[in-house]
Amino acid sequence: MVDPESSADVIVVGAGIVGICCALSIAEHGKRVRLVDRDEPGQGCSYGNAGIISPWSLVPQSMPGLWKNIPGMVLKEDGPVSIRVPYLPKLIPWGLRFLRNGTEAQVRAAADAMETLNQSNVQLYRRHLQGTGYEHLVRDSWYVHAFRNAKAASVSGLGYRIRIEKGADIERIDAQALRDLEPALSHDFAAAILIKGQARAVSPGEIARVLCDKAQRLGVEVTRATVRALTRAESERWAVNTDAGDFTAQKLVVAAGAWSADLLKAFGVHIPLAAERGYHVEFRDPGIEINHSIMDVDKMAVASAMSGGVRLAGTAEFAHRDAPPNSKRIEELARVARRIFPALDTAQMTPWMGARPSFPDSLPMLGEFPAHKGLFSAFGHSHYGLMMAPKTGQIIADLVSDRVPNIDLEPYAVNRF
Repeated sequence: MVDPESSADVIVVGAGIVGICCALSIAEHGKRVRLVDRDEPGQGCSYGNAGIISPWSLVPQSMPGLWKNIPGMVLKEDGPVSIRVPYLPKLIPWGLRFLRNGTEAQVRAAADAMETLNQSNVQLYRRHLQGTGYEHLVRDSWYVHAFRNAKAASVSGLGYRIRIEKGADIERIDAQALRDLEPALSHDFAAAILIKGQARAVSPGEIARVLCDKAQRLGVEVTRATVRALTRAESERWAVNTDAGDFTAQKLVVAAGAWSADLLKAFGVHIPLAAERGYHVEFRDPGIEINHSIMDVDKMAVASAMSGGVRLAGTAEFAHRDAPPNSKRIEELARVARRIFPALDTAQMTPWMGARPSFPDSLPMLGEFPAHKGLFSAFGHSHYGLMMAPKTGQIIADLVSDRVPNIDLEPYAVNRF
């Protein structure tokens, strides 16, 4: 039975950073919003990322020639990518689509679409945080891509060329300059490429909590409940069936990350959304200082100073979304952390695992489903959810308010697969 008092103009399913930014922006348009999630807002996948907020994170995951490196990445026990055998049949079709997106033309098209979502992310976060007392949660930062092989540190690669063409301030430095910039780094690193003009989150989970609190002050109702099903209710309203009752709204936004595809199957929506699991290890009282976000390019792992210590996030594990964490991936991340920072105190380590919602083209799915009026998608942000969330929120707020966003939505179309 639906409680009339529980109705809203819009329900957002999923209270990760994307869902929170959607709810916040929709509320700023004057709509009544209900935000539904089984977990505390922002404490799932949004909590565990590396904290990078960069306008220049506009290079997709699939790149020309990547297929040559896949065996080495996957077959090595300490490689940056792992695949659990039971998941392999589901991964093969997704992987083939992923590799087909690795041509230069498609990479450049994806980069244009990613730029649209990322170009204003630092400013938008600062606008959202203004007046909350938590403005310090976003700090100016560089992105240090550290290389053990100096010859590999070349800005002539496609990813760096695209960034430079789009206006990024990029500099290559040698080993001594790198040690001056980040004294805690191992002397094994021989060179680095610096991407300037960006920021970092010192606590992604805290940013999510603060923005959720701000949304509630604007009238957003937050409901902790497990969503069982989405249905089309009477009077062309949408109903969200949960273990805490049913809630209805004229419009429904699915922002449930890696769980979104399951919720949409009832409407005949079948999409190639993979649960790409990522891990982090965080060291309290690390005994070292890090000045910027640092990526060990060989290991595809990113270190950053967080309010709770030094965090190293990375690896891509393809497995069933709800499978238990892989202790070997956690142990390997800890070993990588010690190799990156020889003086790191690892006595107090906390591990974490979360599932990234990834499409083969590295782009999210944003928009209204043509066959289901009032049903909107806002998921599939892959490695870029924290960065793309505020712009995604603006776009979805415009769409549910029947405004036409002043951008091309075709790259994120719900029917592109």
